[in-house]
Amino acid sequence: MRLHRFHGGLKLPEHKAESTAAPIRACPLPARLAVPLVQHAGDAAEACVMPGRRVRRGERIGSVGGVRGCDVHAPAAGTVIAVEPRPLAHPPGIDALHVLIEPDGSDEAVVLPPLDWQTAARGELLARVRDAGIAGLGGAGFPTAEKLAVPRETLILNGAECEPYIACDDRLLRERADQVLRGGQALRRIVGAERVLLAIEESMAEALKAAHAAVRALGDDGIEVVAVPTIYPEGGERQLIRVLTGREVPRGGLPRDIGVIVQNVATAAAVWRAVALGEPLTRRIVTVTGRGVARPGNYEVAFGTPVSHLIAQAGGYTPEAARLLLGGPMMGVALPHDDFPIGKTSNCVLVLAQDDVRDAAPEMPCIRCGECARVCPARLLPQQLLWHVRAENWERARADGIFDCIECGCCDLVCPSHIPLVQHFRYAKTELRHRDREAAEAAAAKARFQARKARLEREEAERAARMAARKAQAATPDAVAAAIERARARRQSSPQESQE
Repeated sequence: MRLHRFHGGLKLPEHKAESTAAPIRACPLPARLAVPLVQHAGDAAEACVMPGRRVRRGERIGSVGGVRGCDVHAPAAGTVIAVEPRPLAHPPGIDALHVLIEPDGSDEAVVLPPLDWQTAARGELLARVRDAGIAGLGGAGFPTAEKLAVPRETLILNGAECEPYIACDDRLLRERADQVLRGGQALRRIVGAERVLLAIEESMAEALKAAHAAVRALGDDGIEVVAVPTIYPEGGERQLIRVLTGREVPRGGLPRDIGVIVQNVATAAAVWRAVALGEPLTRRIVTVTGRGVARPGNYEVAFGTPVSHLIAQAGGYTPEAARLLLGGPMMGVALPHDDFPIGKTSNCVLVLAQDDVRDAAPEMPCIRCGECARVCPARLLPQQLLWHVRAENWERARADGIFDCIECGCCDLVCPSHIPLVQHFRYAKTELRHRDREAAEAAAAKARFQARKARLEREEAERAARMAARKAQAATPDAVAAAIERARARRQSSPQESQE
């Protein structure tokens, strides 16, 4: 098929071979799991277990009432020892409830009844995805059931793992391409897509070979494997849509607006396991890599496993270890310590050596070279957005597309003045969201005040109308005569008046 080019992007050193030499390894359970109840975009789950309760693997421990979120399930059988707030790695600086589980060594599990994706109703498949607590495993963590609720024409399975070091999808495709494709078939049934495109980078030769073999084994002509150029950030949803379809997602819109849905390959495999095997989402494949770990590799990890335990399985830190990241070098989050747990969006633990970390340089004035605009995959003007942010001209920043920034870090990497552009843009987004929240709360308060005022005025008008009606009724000749008769009757019946 004919491929297209998205604007900007960078060719970056891959550093994937370090972790892809060995097959996926199972990470043993730690002595204690700390399972966050926020592992997804949207509303936090509420704990539905109490300390002292024994849970089985796959049992629901966190529940979300609405559609804006995902349920959370126990990654192992054991005893709940606490439900307490702990800091999240991402977003940093925010606390959320964690369910602390002490595994008991048994593998007792709760399994949902398997479904046949070919015969099950679409609503039944969608409900299964929701019940299994599946969120996007590519990094954004968007609730999958909510994303699947709208029919689409094209389903894209995203295997374009373009950020350096991260290779969990590569190993997944090499070893379990059949699960990815069967999950793609179930997803196609749910959204009613006419075609399925499995996008894999050209540099992932073994993954491409495995995917082609899996398609032939399935005999499904509706799935096409597409090799795409290895350009960062081609794994971004909007960039991949542009490359495969030539279409642009409108500003402020979503892929659903042009009839497209993108799902990560690991998400597709999780959907297949939920539908065919009845397994809720309780673990994922995580790349552990960098010169700061002894044995880089890809590990299947239970949610709630501390980063420190995972590092230990990879042979521990090397003397070169200098910086710990959750995620890749471009969009990952620097961790202050290794006690944070692995969650649904944790695709990589990266330990960089000092030589891998760019030396901090003093920020200098923008020279308007235009390099940031040249590499921006969202077609923004980062230098102009920076002026608005520094001037606190928030609405101009919004109008110029600050929320279209995908925080890929390309502009930071090429800026000769060492301006932390993405840091400014994240701050601006936070400020705008805060202002939007305050405006919404003020509007809601105003609406409540106006509703109360209208209710009080209505009740006062109703009382006045009743009083006027009574007065009018009391002034009629018949009412006056009746009142006189009642008064005369009372005087006649009074004993005092009789004696007088």
